[in-house]
Order: sequence, then C-alpha cells, then structure tokens
Amino acid sequence: MENWDLVIIGAGAAGLAAGIYGARSGLKTLVLEEKMAGGTTLDAPLVENYPGFQNISGVELAQKMAVHCRSTGVAIHEFEKVLSLDLKGEKKIVKTNKTTYQAKAVIIASGSHYSEIGVPGEKGFLGRGVSYCGICDGPLFKGKRVLVVGGGNTALITALYIAGLASEVKVAHRRDAFRAQEALVKALKEKANVEILWNTEVKEIKGEKLVNKVTIFNSRTGETKELPVDGVFVQVGETPNSQLAKEAGVEVDKDGYITIDIRQRTNIAGVYAAGDVTNHPVKQVGTAVGQGITAALEAYGYIRRPYYYKQ
Repeated sequence: MENWDLVIIGAGAAGLAAGIYGARSGLKTLVLEEKMAGGTTLDAPLVENYPGFQNISGVELAQKMAVHCRSTGVAIHEFEKVLSLDLKGEKKIVKTNKTTYQAKAVIIASGSHYSEIGVPGEKGFLGRGVSYCGICDGPLFKGKRVLVVGGGNTALITALYIAGLASEVKVAHRRDAFRAQEALVKALKEKANVEILWNTEVKEIKGEKLVNKVTIFNSRTGETKELPVDGVFVQVGETPNSQLAKEAGVEVDKDGYITIDIRQRTNIAGVYAAGDVTNHPVKQVGTAVGQGITAALEAYGYIRRPYYYKQ
C-alpha cells in the first residue's frame, strides 16, 4: 500500500489547482484521473472568461494547468480509475484498478458527466450522429445540418463553435428564454446560419446507419414534426460523479452533489470536495480553481495543524 499525505480524485481544473497548492504547501500529493488530465475543460471549444486569457481553447488551458501541476512535484496518474473509498478512519484508503493508496486527507474533485435527454435513438446513435462534445465531434459536421439541444452556457458555446463549421445550426430549447450569459446570447443571435427553436423538445432521434432526422414537439403550439438533421449535440447539463463518495458516507444533496461548507469540508473529517461534483451553485473553471485551492489549504491545515488552523 502506497502512503501519501494528500490524494486528489480527479484531474480537472479543481483537482489540478488543488494539486499545485498541496505540493507547494509541502504535502506529498497524488492526483488520480480515470481519463486524461484536464477534465471537462478539455471539451470547451473556446474559453473567453478565465482571467488572464482573453480567449484560449479548453484543450490548451487544461494542458497548461496539467504541466504547471506536474512542475510542482505532483504525481498525476492518468487512466487510473478509483473503485472504492474507505474514509471514516484517520487514514483514508483509496482503492483503484491498479493498486491501493493510504492518505492523511482526500480531496474529491471527480467532476461530472454529460446528462442525457433520455429519448429513443439517443443511445443507439451515439457516435453515429449523436454527440455530447462539440470540440470533439464538431469538425465531423462541416457543411452539414446540426441540432444543438439545450439553453445554458455550454449549449450556446457549442452552437457558436459549430456554426463556424456546419451549413446550418438549429438550437432547440424547451423554454422561451436562454439561461446563458447575455454575451453568448447576443453572439448567437448574430449568426446568420443559426435558428433558435423556442419551447421545443426533442422526442426521438431517427436515422438508418447515421442520424438523418429528429422528432420535435413545440409545447406552446402543440405541434409535432420531423426535422431533417445530420447531427444532434446534446448539451443539457451534467450529473455529478459522486456515487463512490456517497457509498463511502460522504453527504450529498437531493441532486447528488457533494455537500460542502465554505472551506470545502464534507461531513467527514479530512475529506474535502471541489469543483463540479460539489453543490457550489456556479460551475465554471474559475470557481473550480478557487475551490481546489481552498480545499488543498484546508487539507494542509488538517494534516500539519499549524498554529492558525481551526477545525
């Protein structure tokens, strides 16, 4: 069993920021990531609201964070999946698909995954016209007809990105107003090849080998019709990756987000959470970084017990 001061689960913005501050505080720090370091930041076509970068691709920003984190001496283990957690004792046990770790403190920064709309054809056409990642799959739809489903920041960012590639983009939102930032709404409305379908729900995704149409329903008019499309990008939010934490006794809210206090503490001593997996109301790269920093400094206080630390 390997021994560490601090084990961080997840290498997104929150986990990487926590890693930097953990290592700089003198803690022997390990970050575990079941995929590639960077988290969902990797999926952002363009980031225009992170201080210091007027605009930068999500991939580049995530890579810069990972390089910075490693430069402080943090060990980042990519493609290593956490299987179970035992957090109740003074020593925290983290079991992965490769080995078992013991830590004095744990930060859960496992993020979230894309939510589904749950309609017929969504799973069947995944990778054959249905996608949850604009930057990953957008280039496959150059000159084609695309439908983006959703009304938040992610949906509009995706629609703006794909509008530069596809011949036409339709945005289906089940309400009559977006919940996205005004700057994104304005930019979207200025795109000549974008049409907004208000009060519209997707009921089914159809096709043969590939997607070729969707059935949509207008809740205001009561009309149901088929819309010819080549691709559907589902951008309706995310679900927290909190199941393992919940099974280990970490408290979550009704939506599955880990409950934290202002210092990123969970209900278990020595266990912290940061980023999109928490019940913090704002899900942004900047807030994730701030939470990761706070969690790491709290973990340092818990482990080293400096004179100013208060439980």
